[in-house]
Amino acid sequence: MTTIEDRALANAEQRQRRRRLTPGRIGAWVAMIAFLALSIFPFLWMIRTAFSTTRSLPSDPTSLLPVDFTWGAFQRVLGLGTQAQAIAEGGSGASVNFWRYLLNSVIYAGAVTVGQVFFCSLAAYAFARLRWPGRNAVFGLFLGALLVPPIFTSLPNFILIKNLGLLNSLPGMILPSFLMAPFAIFFLRQFFLGINREIEEAASIDGAGPWRVFFRIILPMSTAPITTLAILTFIGTWNDYFWPLLVGNTENTKVLTVALGVFRSQTPAGSPDWAGLMAATLVTALPVLILFFAFARKIIDSIGYSGSK
Repeated sequence: MTTIEDRALANAEQRQRRRRLTPGRIGAWVAMIAFLALSIFPFLWMIRTAFSTTRSLPSDPTSLLPVDFTWGAFQRVLGLGTQAQAIAEGGSGASVNFWRYLLNSVIYAGAVTVGQVFFCSLAAYAFARLRWPGRNAVFGLFLGALLVPPIFTSLPNFILIKNLGLLNSLPGMILPSFLMAPFAIFFLRQFFLGINREIEEAASIDGAGPWRVFFRIILPMSTAPITTLAILTFIGTWNDYFWPLLVGNTENTKVLTVALGVFRSQTPAGSPDWAGLMAATLVTALPVLILFFAFARKIIDSIGYSGSK
């Protein structure tokens, strides 16, 4: 009994020693708080600018609070304000078809997400479970593709889409990213490798083929990583700017990230509509922020699990 109490006392003292403030611990906390402040400050500055009047911003450029607080910038983004009101607040007065751009972004990001998740899960299962000649060599090529910057493939994809006559169309924007992505295949393959083979062998003994095993057993067991991959793909596609700008720059195909350029147009005063641009950026980022905060724990856990296999 005495031994148990002594051990408990020793453990308590050890924990207390760990909690004591040391110069190293204080320095780590100071560095972490400073890094956090530097990371959050641009976002807070964006909120402050969005609730300000563009015409009043130069009068107090160092203020941390909105200058001449107004909802006018958000009204311009959502198409609720008048042209006269926009010009009075320092905006360009340009019309913004927000709901059309939002629909284009949803279609673009949603289609790419569905296509990549479906086809990448098939490819990842083939790399993880099926035995065929050259499997490891082909997978090595896919891993090598992770090292190729997307900008290198933009020109060949643009020429292909142009030759197919799909410029300034949603299918032309979607097709190059629709089938698969190297990271998605690697991510799901790592998870499939951790699934017990005995489950699949038992299903095969019962007469289930590879397709039935995949759709009836593997996919239901993989809802967590597949959900995580879908969220990551949707966020990445939603934030994409260069490819939609290159291929779909008309009113019927323009997505929200490209449409932000409306607020960079020059105003009669000769300066961009900073309040409108920051408000549009906040509205565009809102769906992504909601997704991330809702599924942040699931994303981190799935990435850690897949990477440890």
